Amino acid sequence: MFLDLAVEEEDHKALKDVASELAKLEETFRDWELKLLLGAEEDQLNAIVTIHAGAGGTEAQDWTEILLRMYLRYAERHGFKSETIDLLPGDEAGVKSVTFTVTGPYAFGYLKSESGIHRLVRISPFDASGRRHTSFAAVQVLPEVDDRIDIDIQEKDLRIDTFRASGPGGQHVNKTSSAVRLTHLPTNLVVSSQTERSQHRNKELAMKVLRARLYNLEKQKQETKKHELQESQKDISWGSQIRSYTMQPYQLVKDHRTKYEAGNVSAVLDGDLDGFIEAYILSEEAKPEPPAAVKSNGH
Repeated sequence: MFLDLAVEEEDHKALKDVASELAKLEETFRDWELKLLLGAEEDQLNAIVTIHAGAGGTEAQDWTEILLRMYLRYAERHGFKSETIDLLPGDEAGVKSVTFTVTGPYAFGYLKSESGIHRLVRISPFDASGRRHTSFAAVQVLPEVDDRIDIDIQEKDLRIDTFRASGPGGQHVNKTSSAVRLTHLPTNLVVSSQTERSQHRNKELAMKVLRARLYNLEKQKQETKKHELQESQKDISWGSQIRSYTMQPYQLVKDHRTKYEAGNVSAVLDGDLDGFIEAYILSEEAKPEPPAAVKSNGH
């Protein structure tokens, strides 16, 4: 009724308001649609994200820092909270590795699509000759395991080491040994936290990451038993990147799993990942279920 009246009276302001409201409704509807597709138990949980620089020194470490900013901006856009747990600075610039949490409803469900190898092609700002360089970084996204999922960690299975947190160039940023490294002896998993000044807080954060990695390890074992080798495991290997970000000689971000593309590389690196995440969730939903085992009837 309101729309008909606005059209009839050629009220451009009212038409603009209607268009704006429709866009909001469409976004809300799409968000609910995606949440309905995120039906796994862990999809509703917070996410723990780790990024590791690939081979290539400063180039790869700078790319890792760019990816870190991209995910922090994505979290900010969606009202998620983020907290850095562990960060190892690059030798000259960038970041060698970083682990951080993203807290909010369905954070893991949305961000799980980011696990894999990310490839950047650009004119290097560190190359005086202005040559084109290719850099890689590995992203791993795990659910932050809460009390609904039981992960039993025995004190006898842990080795706890403390050390001084270090900043860029190796200088110590704390005068006390507040940083904590946990080694889970049965699995040899190692996690560390050094961003807090309190040793107790760093241990708490490191335990959070360890619980998530143990949960992921157990889940991988179960999935391997079912399917022998998951497709997602192939995606993590260095030989098969999931997404390419090309800045030279043309501008394009392409997801190799879903074929989704975006021409505005700057917007994507500023956290505009919705199109890629939506395409991944829809593509996973469209995949056929693995065939059930055929039972023999004895004939």
